[in-house]
Amino acid sequence: MELQNIAQIEYATRFGRPEMFRFGAALTFIILIMLVAGMSLGDLPQSYMLIAAAMIGGYMAMNIGANDVANNVGPAVGSKALTLAGAIAIAAIFEASGALIAGGDVVSTIKKGIINPEVVGDPQVFIWLMMAALLAGALWLNLATALGAPVSTTHSIVGGVLGAGIAAGGFGIADWGKMGQIAASWVISPVLGGLIAAFFLYLIKRTITYQSDMKVAAQKMVPLLVAIMAWAFSTYLILKGLKRLWKLEFGVAALLGLAIAIGIYLLVRPIHRAAERQTADKAGVNRLFTIPLIFAAALLSFAHGANDVANAVGPLAAINDAILHGGIAAKASIPLWVMMVGALGIAIGLALYGPKLIRTVGSEITELDQMRAFSIAMAAAITVIIATQLGLPVSSTHIAVGAVFGVGFLREYLKASYSKMVEEIKVHHRGQDEAAVEKFLNDFRIATVATKAEMLQQLKEHAAPAELSKKERKGLKRVYKTELVKRSAVLRIVAAWLITVPVSGLLAALLFFTIRGMMLP
Repeated sequence: MELQNIAQIEYATRFGRPEMFRFGAALTFIILIMLVAGMSLGDLPQSYMLIAAAMIGGYMAMNIGANDVANNVGPAVGSKALTLAGAIAIAAIFEASGALIAGGDVVSTIKKGIINPEVVGDPQVFIWLMMAALLAGALWLNLATALGAPVSTTHSIVGGVLGAGIAAGGFGIADWGKMGQIAASWVISPVLGGLIAAFFLYLIKRTITYQSDMKVAAQKMVPLLVAIMAWAFSTYLILKGLKRLWKLEFGVAALLGLAIAIGIYLLVRPIHRAAERQTADKAGVNRLFTIPLIFAAALLSFAHGANDVANAVGPLAAINDAILHGGIAAKASIPLWVMMVGALGIAIGLALYGPKLIRTVGSEITELDQMRAFSIAMAAAITVIIATQLGLPVSSTHIAVGAVFGVGFLREYLKASYSKMVEEIKVHHRGQDEAAVEKFLNDFRIATVATKAEMLQQLKEHAAPAELSKKERKGLKRVYKTELVKRSAVLRIVAAWLITVPVSGLLAALLFFTIRGMMLP
């Protein structure tokens, strides 16, 4: 074969090489789990089942890393506060640290208590049930990641447990009240996240970017906003990230968080020196939020690793406990090797397949800058705190993506409102000197919100009303509307949320019947 032909073949196949590398690395991790588990378990009865479950648990952990971690670091990457490589490194370290340090040594065997294990009775059937649930959740996450849809890993495993449970014990095995709460979270999580993110973004705009002197406004507000962030994240970390090491009531956690926030405020109060060096525009203000965003990405990753590692190792720990003790327990201890499977799997999955979802969350839904990413991070922490205290079921994935929607739709509303005001000014000045109109518009652009309102009010009082036809008004509304949120991304993601539990449940039921058919004599 000629060298030219070889070069053409290499050029044609160059796009498949990274994918083959990722697949090979993932497969190597699964094989290593099989080898290490095989050597560790030795002649343990049914060790082959536990080895198979460990491999599935590793596969699930990698899919959690590939899909779910994007919510913690995606906004920071999209706003350019972090590079993609830096975000992956930070998230991998803190996700694994959260899983190993604060992941706990005991986990609930039935996620969220959605089925009654007593109905199953037979430990062997319970093992098949949990294996089917784990594999179904992992397969659905893999498919969602390939489609570029960030979905809830908790809902994936919940759907798997529900579907396999119904296949094993009938519809009476399920706690439909719990399932109703989970279904409610499909609405509660994104709406709460979106509203809180929009509130913080509007607060930043009103107090900093809408002020005539952004630099002075930033000197006053940024330290306060960072302190509020420290309060929210300290409380969030104590309540969620460290709950298995140090369980505290909300009031105590909030007071500790407040003490940390006061310390952070005193530490960053001299931020005016940094603000002095920045340009007096949005770009300069944005740069002041870079370091807080890096800390937010790290803390969110730590708390996520501590909480969501249970989605990968919970069913595995349940299988391990059932094999070792021959029974079904409500709680199961987690051996160190099981926790290592979860922690390493999340880190490896993030490194290999995480970039796709990080880009989706960070830049493919709406354009983000540091101020918007800061608002999203605040929503992620505060929504979980509020929901925990109110007893509302929420999904961290839905919160984060809902927060991205929230800042995008707020920007659309503000842009439409501003366009409408500018159009009103032009209509009221119709026929007047063009230079005078331009001067009024320039003064209007740099005015504060309060001054803008006064200018519009004076304009309406002294100018003749604009006579516009109904058709003209409709045309203006179309002019005002600017889509800053990608509708196709919204529809794809919401559709994936809605079908997560049903699809993973159906998959789990099919897998349960397949495994049972293979294992029965």
